[in-house]
Amino acid sequence: MKKWASILGAGLLLALPVVALAEDVPLTAETVQNNLNFVWTLIAGFMVFIMQAGFAMVEVGFTRAKNACNILMKNLMDFSVGAIAFWAVGFGLMFGTTNGFFGTTDFFFGGATGDAEAWNYAFWMFQTVFAATAATIISGAVAERTKFSAYLVYSALVSAFIYPIFGGWAWGSLYHGSGWLEGLGFIDFAGSTVVHSMGGWLALAGAIVVGPRIGKFGKDGKVKPIPGHNMPLAALGVFLLWFGWYGFNPGSTTVGDTSIALIAVTTTLAAAAGACTAMGATWLKYGKSDIGMTMNGALAGLVGITAGCANVTPLSAVIIGAIAGVLVLFAVLFFDKIRIDDPVGAISVHGVCGAWGTLAAGLFDSAGFSLKTVGVQLTGIGACFVFAFGVGLIMFKLIDLVIGMRVSKEEEMAGLDYCEHGATAYPDFQTIRLGTVFSPGQENVNGAAK
Repeated sequence: MKKWASILGAGLLLALPVVALAEDVPLTAETVQNNLNFVWTLIAGFMVFIMQAGFAMVEVGFTRAKNACNILMKNLMDFSVGAIAFWAVGFGLMFGTTNGFFGTTDFFFGGATGDAEAWNYAFWMFQTVFAATAATIISGAVAERTKFSAYLVYSALVSAFIYPIFGGWAWGSLYHGSGWLEGLGFIDFAGSTVVHSMGGWLALAGAIVVGPRIGKFGKDGKVKPIPGHNMPLAALGVFLLWFGWYGFNPGSTTVGDTSIALIAVTTTLAAAAGACTAMGATWLKYGKSDIGMTMNGALAGLVGITAGCANVTPLSAVIIGAIAGVLVLFAVLFFDKIRIDDPVGAISVHGVCGAWGTLAAGLFDSAGFSLKTVGVQLTGIGACFVFAFGVGLIMFKLIDLVIGMRVSKEEEMAGLDYCEHGATAYPDFQTIRLGTVFSPGQENVNGAAK
């Protein structure tokens, strides 16, 4: 009994500071709600961070084994470089007090004290993972032939300048700024355009500058498929992305309240509809349902609903996702036809379906259809394309002139894992012949298949 009494006494002594703290800080409904907002926003941010793993797995699975380590390095480092760039410069440009075009305060966490400083930390954490998403979308479109050094440079520039400036035009008032697009009434709740189309149009510019992979397009103009080496990994990536989207869309409330429920429902229905229609479209077109395109259909549905997830009905979400699932197939075929090589379909999923989702947020607005709203949505879509593609093209051209965007032919044939990192992802499944590292099914320099 004495033993248990001493343990109980020690527990009471440990609890005294907590009791005292509770007495000093009255527990009100406002305090509880404020704390919940912090917790929900941070948890949602952590869920969005999981999407980095999702993007990495999708890209690894849709590409060849000889480039897997390079892709993992890119998806790790674009977040690492981007987080520092966004902390130092990007967050201020996006959310600082604006001069009409970009923010001029809040660099390096400056300008906030007390409770505002605490929210600064939480809000920065949530917005940083969004910035990382915009940057990492580019990775898939330029995979298997881009210099790692060039990738690091443009990841920093995208996170520090390009994404934040446009983001401030649409979302600046979420903190200390304001933007001309949001002033018009632009609807993009979680970033179909701000994040996804931004990444997609930058990816388009990058793919044009770096050029197609060796062997992707024949001299006769025909498209030669280059199959990915690991569909299970790609599928895992899609599931991770889908899960992360529950932080992306519901988390964009930054408030823990009942509005989260509808947003989760519209997100789910759009993704499911996109997967179904993409599967059906490939089944009708090719006689078999295609796993890769079905997975991209789910992602297309998720991208499509991101703008309007909080202001459309569940039925509208199904329609938006269903159209996105078909749209992504024909977008992929279109970019192949004009000889733009995008190994994972990033331009189609994020650029094209992001634009569709932004338009759909106006077309299916629960407040009622309005030509003015649709016009504002089209203005935002157009502004994003002109800014992202235009600035992106200049950025990639300059990087190409200074350090070069593309590896040599020999390095591309050998694989970026070996040439850029001195590593192999699957050492038991790779061999060296005639000085060239290649994966099963890849032709060597003499045209002999392994």
